[in-house]
Amino acid sequence: MHDLLAGVALGGGGYAVARAVVSRAVRRYRGRGDGAPTGPDPADGATQDHDAPVTDRAAGSLRPREDPSRVDPLATLPHMLDLLPGACIVFGPRGDLAHASTSARDVFGDTLGAIVRHPATQQVLEKLSTTAETTVTLDVPVRRVVRVLLRRIAPSTPRGRGVVVALLEDRTGQDALDRMRGDFVAHASHELRTPLAALSGFIETLRGPAANDAPARARFLGIMAGQAERMLRLLDRLSYLSRVQMVEHQRPRTRIDIAPVVARAMDEARPLLEGADITCALDVAPDTAPVMADADQIVQVMLNLVGNAIRYAPGVAGRRAHVDVTVANAPGRDGGPHAPWPCGGGVVVCVRDNGPGIPARYLPRVTEQFYRVPGQVQQGTGLGLAIVKHIVDRHGGRLQIESREGEGTSCTLWLPPAHDGARERNGGALPDALTGRGVP
Repeated sequence: MHDLLAGVALGGGGYAVARAVVSRAVRRYRGRGDGAPTGPDPADGATQDHDAPVTDRAAGSLRPREDPSRVDPLATLPHMLDLLPGACIVFGPRGDLAHASTSARDVFGDTLGAIVRHPATQQVLEKLSTTAETTVTLDVPVRRVVRVLLRRIAPSTPRGRGVVVALLEDRTGQDALDRMRGDFVAHASHELRTPLAALSGFIETLRGPAANDAPARARFLGIMAGQAERMLRLLDRLSYLSRVQMVEHQRPRTRIDIAPVVARAMDEARPLLEGADITCALDVAPDTAPVMADADQIVQVMLNLVGNAIRYAPGVAGRRAHVDVTVANAPGRDGGPHAPWPCGGGVVVCVRDNGPGIPARYLPRVTEQFYRVPGQVQQGTGLGLAIVKHIVDRHGGRLQIESREGEGTSCTLWLPPAHDGARERNGGALPDALTGRGVP
């Protein structure tokens, strides 16, 4: 396992180039002359000659003019690492973060500090001789798995640990995929067992006692069609949830206007109102602040929340069902109080119904996968609010669910404000629905 910094294939050529650049730079810093060929370095491993022109240009163009043995690696190495496609960081003599390459900042952002301070990283760093490898798992704000490959480029001294370069590989997607495979088998097998058993029973009946009973056959076929549709919905939801979880660690980088996105979701929810004795209203405050968001995922959040409200609001006898959707700027936009949200600004979207409500003892579990509130007449897949929660977590937002039995339920979504310099994307012209009361 020599030269883990470069010898391990990590899904792209950037790490091999990074290893070659660092290796050549290290040789020069250690006093091997002015960069003229000195023969192969054992640390170069399997690097072929065709890498030499690229790495020589990268390392040679940054070669210090003074005596290499007197040059501090931290003075020029960061600039070299910024040229590389892989995510690289440099640890200083005290084990702190001395530099993060442009790629590292783009990929890992605010989590870089947590990666550096993680006990797994510090433990390996403290005992590092030449090269080492560790895996860091971060659980907040969302789960993230990072493979860290370290190489010492300057020896330890009585005053510090020397200088160490590390390559970071984001393994979150693969980790999520591995976890989802196990979860999918466990959950899907449990959830599909009931409708499959029902289908099997009806098929057996149609082959036997009801073979010549036309009314029974028609009734059973209708039930079987419903069970098949239930399984298809379940598989669709599971597939969508898995796609959301795969990118949950990647914050959206698009700046959007939330109002047209919510209006689009309300238009898509319109078919749910057909034949239902229920009213649905949309109220959008003027000049809502832009947010960093994935528009398609926010539409899905709204469809799930509005769909739940429409489904359960008619559950109170003698009262006409009603759903209200509001969009407004979050408190504290100008520096004032912003409780209960983490910071001032951003946008708050609320979906409120006047249905039967949810008993308080069940509220903590409603966002769990496959959880269904006991006693409800209509039962969904149990994945709608789980999908909402994962999408909200990806956006760095908050989801607040409040309910009172006999009065209704409100689901409030907070999205943080967009930061300066975000990519602009016009959410589209404001639909006519926003000039009135939304969905009729």
